[in-house]
Amino acid sequence: MTDPEPTPPEPTPGELILAAQDEALPLVIVEDDPAFARTLRRSFERRGYAVEHAATPDELEALLEHHDFQFAVVDLKLGTGSGLTCVHMLAERDPETRIVVLTGFASIATAVEAIKLGAAHYLAKPANTDDIEEAFGRVGGDPTVPLDTRKSSIKTVEWEYIHSTLVECDFNISEAARRLGMHRRTLARKLEKRPLR
Repeated sequence: MTDPEPTPPEPTPGELILAAQDEALPLVIVEDDPAFARTLRRSFERRGYAVEHAATPDELEALLEHHDFQFAVVDLKLGTGSGLTCVHMLAERDPETRIVVLTGFASIATAVEAIKLGAAHYLAKPANTDDIEEAFGRVGGDPTVPLDTRKSSIKTVEWEYIHSTLVECDFNISEAARRLGMHRRTLARKLEKRPLR
């Protein structure tokens, strides 16, 4: 009679984490547009990512209590909240997280702040999964990018100024209107004509 096969040892927590990472790359999508979030989620899951979704900074904070993420896609404007808050939270939790910020209007002010807070890259919408995945891999600047020699229009300069003021106010429209010296309703109308995301 032969001895039974020895039982293999239980995997250590570290081995379990490595195995999970081999199966799927942990990614969080912070996006308040449910349809766009659903589309991104499906696309990334097909590429081998384990995807979680948060629609607000509070939801992201709750996720970070139980999850670590290697990758993050963060929309700049989350209802009345700011995606920059989420970038800061993610980078504080793990500086190695590869964060890509998405926005409907590529403001210089917010691009600079996003990178300073820990984002790897900043993309203007519409950005697809290929664009985002390529941005995850960006670790430095590209000196071959052509310089844009077009002059900014007055409307673009005004929009940059409005947007940088909104960033300074953490997207509080009332405070931004006060600093800009305009009525809150006037600022709201301008934002409706050219939305932030």
